[in-house]
Amino acid sequence: MRRGAPEYGKSELRFEDADIGIVGFVESRDYAVEWIIETHIHADHLSAAPYIRGWLGGKSAIGERISDVQEVFGGIFNAGIGFHADGRQFDHLFGDRENYRVGSIEARAIHTPGHTPACMSHLIGDALFVGDTLLMPDFGTARCDFPGGDAGTMYDSIRKLYELDDDTRMFLCHDYKAPSRDGHVWETTVGEQKKGNVHLRHGTTRDAFVRMRKERDATLSMPKLILPSIQVNMRAGELPHPEENGIRYLKVPIDAL
Repeated sequence: MRRGAPEYGKSELRFEDADIGIVGFVESRDYAVEWIIETHIHADHLSAAPYIRGWLGGKSAIGERISDVQEVFGGIFNAGIGFHADGRQFDHLFGDRENYRVGSIEARAIHTPGHTPACMSHLIGDALFVGDTLLMPDFGTARCDFPGGDAGTMYDSIRKLYELDDDTRMFLCHDYKAPSRDGHVWETTVGEQKKGNVHLRHGTTRDAFVRMRKERDATLSMPKLILPSIQVNMRAGELPHPEENGIRYLKVPIDAL
């Protein structure tokens, strides 16, 4: 990852998207929340999981390899003895191929590392939620240069997803809107990815993908919100505990990241 701290302007914490987009939607339909699932530790925004759980209930969950990510970043940010790198901050840790239910819908967690070691995709009915592993076919795949990320591992993970039925609906965490499109989209299919993903389609070799991904990642800047995001999200969306002086800190590591 390229060195250099991102620039920060005035900071504020807002919950409009969580209130209107999630809490309001669930309450308007009188749904009962069973799970609040993180596909991985995001590096570009703060999780609203604790806020949503406070309003709606539900169990927080993430992949069991979160401990690997917590160990790395706990060291980088010198998180201290009060921070435990074992995933205990979450209510449930999903294992690879673990089956579970959302109401009456059958679901399965699929370990898809590469972007981070803990990345999980979730097949819920005929809907596949892939986190940051894949982007829209016209934009490609996620970066692999975060600590613990690996392009070859991502290739293997995407190939695992491509084994699903072509008509499986696929939902994405991000859409950066390719220049050829006017608007943002969030849904595609496994078949559309296999046929047309600009980074990894059906016939792309592992060596070609790894070479492309490493070359592309070398040009990318650090996400603007990576420093606060990682420190909060590795704690399941909670702020760090106060230190000896009673003050909470979000740290800036000078010699790392």
